[in-house]
Amino acid sequence: MSAVVREWLVKADADYATARREMTTPETRNYDAVCFHAQQCAEKLLKGLLIQSGVMPPKLHDLVQLDRLVRAVLPEWSWPVEELRLLTRAAVDFRYPGEDADLPEASAAFDVCTRLRSAILPLFGPAT
Repeated sequence: MSAVVREWLVKADADYATARREMTTPETRNYDAVCFHAQQCAEKLLKGLLIQSGVMPPKLHDLVQLDRLVRAVLPEWSWPVEELRLLTRAAVDFRYPGEDADLPEASAAFDVCTRLRSAILPLFGPAT
């Protein structure tokens, strides 16, 4: 694994840790942050996978578009598009005033992120 790919994984892990911490804190939870960091974790994992496959990822945040690029280089990869849309929407909709995430939305985003992370990490191979 290259140093650049490793950096993407470290950043993805930090986003995942932040989302998990917010989901489990006994304090007042920031559901907006859970949604944002869940999407960011998934985005960084997909971009890291692209880089490992020799593709420079575009500067975009739409997980459906990133998924299409990953499937083009790794045909064995597959993820439900509706779940990628949920994460993309969750990160965007709750970042600004006017809408707030609640527990069911944050739980759904964190669940998708957790399962996607578990599916993607083995594709990077053993850490070196």
